[in-house]
Amino acid sequence: MPWQPSQRSKDIPPFIVMDVLERAQQLEREGRSVIHMEVGEPDFDTPDCIIRAAEVALREGDTHYTHSQGLLELRETICDHYLARYGVTVDPDRVIVTSGTSPALLLIFSALLEAGDEVIMTDPHYACYPNFVSFLGGRPVFSRVTAQTGYQLDMDDLKGKLSSRTRAVLINSPANPTGSVIPKETLAELGALPTVVVSDEIYHGLVYGPAEHSILEFDQDAFVLNGFSKLYAMTGWRLGYVIVPPRFVRPIQKMQQNFFICAGAFVQRGGIAALTEAGEDVAKMVKIYDKRRRILVEGLQKTGFSIPVAPEGAFYILVDARHLGSDSVKLAFDILERSGVAATPGIDFGPSAEGYLRFSYTNSSRNLEEGIRRLADYVREVTNGKI
Repeated sequence: MPWQPSQRSKDIPPFIVMDVLERAQQLEREGRSVIHMEVGEPDFDTPDCIIRAAEVALREGDTHYTHSQGLLELRETICDHYLARYGVTVDPDRVIVTSGTSPALLLIFSALLEAGDEVIMTDPHYACYPNFVSFLGGRPVFSRVTAQTGYQLDMDDLKGKLSSRTRAVLINSPANPTGSVIPKETLAELGALPTVVVSDEIYHGLVYGPAEHSILEFDQDAFVLNGFSKLYAMTGWRLGYVIVPPRFVRPIQKMQQNFFICAGAFVQRGGIAALTEAGEDVAKMVKIYDKRRRILVEGLQKTGFSIPVAPEGAFYILVDARHLGSDSVKLAFDILERSGVAATPGIDFGPSAEGYLRFSYTNSSRNLEEGIRRLADYVREVTNGKI
């Protein structure tokens, strides 16, 4: 009998947005036009100052292993960034540079969890969060957030989920898929909980109202995830970092050494340039995202979708599509096949988002307007019983 894949590799759920993207790409290869609003990938090119820094590093032979925690200069620059932006002091020894934030999540939960330990997170949530926890033998526990409260944490509900097996509370602000931003008062309350807080701050800087806050302003013993993919349009560079409590540095460093060695040297040089030189580029991109956000919110509402809460950050809109069907996977693929608009099924983000769709505005205003037109045609056909 041939050897079979491990049970955990068979049990891990798919990342449904990638299934949508891959089907959309297949349609494009067949000659179809697709408006991409499914993936959270900036359509902007990486700013020139970042590319130049990486080019210089390559030309100068900066293509070798770095310290497993990352270049000291990059770690110091990250600390300078957190001091300037949030007023918090971080020791560079607490920073571990990773090849994107996904490896950082794997490292954090590998250091935190024994079999059966629990991690509390919101529902809805970033699709992959519970899969990291479950894959490592932990148990995701969900605290529901609703449109009625602006997708803000219900702290009484969250506190009621705490148990002797709770090892962490995982938060994401600005949040994927809702675009909600956690206020500082809630962050302070989270920082006072008798458990570790893991704060995913990858969408920091992508805000369209009051400024976001870091958990480190309220809890120096928290874990912070951040990176360069979203704010700096560097998804393909695979560069992130985690700020960890001092007692976790060596265990996580050892796992980094064994499993990943280090992030790319010249890529880290690009990260330094991003933090020190790309401010104007980022401001321009955020301004354009805000314009697109307003176009898409207004257009989707006119098309008949309900948007219970307009996003305050990130670049996603979660819309109620239950008037078109209760099965969000079926609906998303039907919209893709019939109208050439790619959106993410809400169920990818948890049971509370079933019947919803997530639209990303990481596409040009012109393409978003074309997508809205196609969606309007689709909705009319559904309403008239033609589909």
